[in-house]
Amino acid sequence: MKLTNIKDINKFFEVVDACKGKVMLVTDEGDQLNLKSKLSQYVSLANIFSGGEIPEMELIASEPEDVQKLVDFMMGQ
Repeated sequence: MKLTNIKDINKFFEVVDACKGKVMLVTDEGDQLNLKSKLSQYVSLANIFSGGEIPEMELIASEPEDVQKLVDFMMGQ
């Protein structure tokens, strides 16, 4: 799933933390970082943070209900 223009980064990571399964960030190189890890959250922010929002990221969520949480977040922002 590709997410774009994430403006509320704190809320985004709250949604990720509330997910039951793994939520993986896919890097441009094809690596996968577990976004449930605080260290990975900081590393990912350092690499993609730009001007107060995240312009684009690709995620893999392991649980269908987690996909729905992420979609609901994107629809509500």
